[in-house]
Amino acid sequence: MNDTVKQLKLSFEQALSAAFGDEYAKTDPLLVPASNPKFGDYQSNVALSLAKRLGQQPRKIAEQIIQKLNVVGICETPQLAGAGFINLTLLPSYLETELKSAYTDLRLGIVKAKTPKRVVVDFSSPNIAKEMHVGHLRSTIIGDSIARVLEFQGHNVLRLNHLGDWGTQFGMLITQLREAESVNDYDLLDLGELVEFYRESKKRFDDDAEFRERSRQAVVALQSGDEKAKIAWKFLCNKSRIEFEIIYALLDVHFDEERGESFYNPFLVQVVEDLDKAGLLVENQGAKCVFLDGFTNREGEPLPLIVQKSDGGYNYATTDLAAVRYRIEQDKANRLIYVTDAGQANHFAQVFQVARRALWIPESIEIDHVPFGLVQGEDGKKLKTRSGETVKLKDLLDEAIVRARADLENRLKAEDRQETEEFVANAASVIGISSVKYADLSQNRTSNYVFSYDRMLDRQGNTAPYMLYAYVRTQGISRRGEIDFEQLGNSVDILLQHETELILAKHLLQLDEVVNAVEQDLFPNRLCEYLFQLSQKFNQFYDKVPVLNAEEPLRTSRLVLCNLTARTLKLGLSLLGIQVLDRM
Repeated sequence: MNDTVKQLKLSFEQALSAAFGDEYAKTDPLLVPASNPKFGDYQSNVALSLAKRLGQQPRKIAEQIIQKLNVVGICETPQLAGAGFINLTLLPSYLETELKSAYTDLRLGIVKAKTPKRVVVDFSSPNIAKEMHVGHLRSTIIGDSIARVLEFQGHNVLRLNHLGDWGTQFGMLITQLREAESVNDYDLLDLGELVEFYRESKKRFDDDAEFRERSRQAVVALQSGDEKAKIAWKFLCNKSRIEFEIIYALLDVHFDEERGESFYNPFLVQVVEDLDKAGLLVENQGAKCVFLDGFTNREGEPLPLIVQKSDGGYNYATTDLAAVRYRIEQDKANRLIYVTDAGQANHFAQVFQVARRALWIPESIEIDHVPFGLVQGEDGKKLKTRSGETVKLKDLLDEAIVRARADLENRLKAEDRQETEEFVANAASVIGISSVKYADLSQNRTSNYVFSYDRMLDRQGNTAPYMLYAYVRTQGISRRGEIDFEQLGNSVDILLQHETELILAKHLLQLDEVVNAVEQDLFPNRLCEYLFQLSQKFNQFYDKVPVLNAEEPLRTSRLVLCNLTARTLKLGLSLLGIQVLDRM
């Protein structure tokens, strides 16, 4: 209803100018959605804000505004309330026209961005030779949802997976692989065995000085382009990617490019040299650093960002600085989005500060760090297995599907329904994966949340199954009435007579506001809350008024409402990366 708000604000602008003079035309009308339906749909508090400036009582000011306020065809007669509030209620006829416009639009009335941006979304970012764990869940699905919203809005999105594929751990792994008597063929190893190799090599690196030195030499050999070291490194990377792709396929997540830390390796020398030329580089205890504004250590001394270590090596900060430059200069991005855990907030704040001070980030470039909290167990602590290990993401997703299938089979048995194995397997997969995704995305991403299979698979409350069931209900109406929603046509009249129809209609028309908000502030939970409320309002409508048994023209009008609800749910859920089911 962005257009509605714009029209109302324009009406207030004209009324303020007519009542008090042109200098008041640009006064913010302070128009907000009404806090309670009894106050209508929108409420303006502008009269209270003008009392001191005009030297009049707010109610007197409000009366003068109402006299000049032209909202004919949009709202009922404006009402004066309380100390000087102006309440507005949208006309059913206006809502009917707006709904019909949305209904005949494939995008449901959502206008694409007028000036599309080139946006890089950096998300997921697992480490090579390590299995993806529950900590990667949030980055992967939050980043995917943000990318989907931006793509839908018409932006040119580059989905990037910034893999951890460089550094000391590869020297350890290469040395361990070379020395392992049990390994005759790299290709016979799976990722689980590689993880075990990593653990063994890490222990040896910590405990064995000779192994540690050989590992460091292996890193030097790799960085110098040694062919044998590169073969082992490429094997580790490719083996890991195969395993990652299994999880990405399960989550229905894709990337336009995978760029590991190694991708930026050729640009690191130039990063240091250019920081030096910019006069930002300081040598401190043999390391090359940039001292930061606003960051101090425990002693209150300025904190440095190290860009080259005393041994000549580079670190994450150097790589991330190179990545910022590459994404702006080569990818031509004018918005950069990094989706990582909240623990990296300081790191990115420091990297962005240095890049700005080096003038690598023009004023026109927007950079967002999208932080998220921890996934916790039901004990309120970081989610771990009973043995205390980090939960593998594949195991977590598989368990969700198993539990969804068990619940589905129990319901089929109770209802004496016979379904094919294909139906059961597909439904269980969609419900299980959707439940995990939605449970995460429905939380404010900056907060920690408690992972609970029972809660996320519940068919009641703010859960994926509840949302999916609302969609299934709309499709059930189509099946029972033998109606093809697509054959209703675009020339039908929409009639809003019952209170639940009006409530549902108003909510359907708010989709554009919600999607636009997610595009700007990158909080997918706003969309989840909207869809939850839509499901509730649709269920109330469905329970209160007849649809298939209604007389014409109400029958067709209500079928259009059902179809519009279904299309809105399907679109909204798709922006969260969630599929729908016609039956459950």
